[in-house]
Amino acid sequence: MESNLCELLAPENRDLTHLPLIERHEIMQSVLRFKSPRIRITDYFETSAADMLDAARGQGLEGVVAKRKDSRYEIGKRSGSWAKYRLNSGQELVIGGYIPGAHGVDAIVVGYYRGKELIHVARVRNGFVPASRRQVFARLKPLVIPKCPFANLPERHKGRWGEGLTAADMGKCVWVRPQLVARIEFLEWTPSDHLRHAKFAGLREDKDARTVIKEHGGEG
Repeated sequence: MESNLCELLAPENRDLTHLPLIERHEIMQSVLRFKSPRIRITDYFETSAADMLDAARGQGLEGVVAKRKDSRYEIGKRSGSWAKYRLNSGQELVIGGYIPGAHGVDAIVVGYYRGKELIHVARVRNGFVPASRRQVFARLKPLVIPKCPFANLPERHKGRWGEGLTAADMGKCVWVRPQLVARIEFLEWTPSDHLRHAKFAGLREDKDARTVIKEHGGEG
């Protein structure tokens, strides 16, 4: 698996696109090695995908981009010679509201319990398909209530990644009794205690909502 994301395609007017990646990498090392202290060329690793992913996960990295070492550079194409894999964390979270949309639900509003208070952490739109939107909507519709169940809403600002839920945003929400639990995958916790790049992964029928707390260990 190859960890270098840069390419050297035509040094001194020499076309390298027909050469395999491993040879292009070696030429790039010889050309750039002493050109600038700001340039760092990483080595490639002869290892399995599973071992590489375990190593990336152990270092808290976001994921891995891999290329076949014998692949040629195909201009303007996205071939099967390279792959990207994002490492997500995940945990169960309580659904306290939703934003209506196609097939009933556009996004769900989720959080965890801190003592007796339900703390909002994300609006989740990704990960749904039409069937799962209809399924979640059918489960939430009987739980509708007039009052927001989250103790930390509204928030004053949207935050760096737009994860905050302001008073204006709350006007789009339908609130529900916090009884339904969803499995949510995400990239990371933000400094403001929200989820970044959250994705719906399914409902948890066997989980008591009152037992859902923040899991600091990453994957739940």
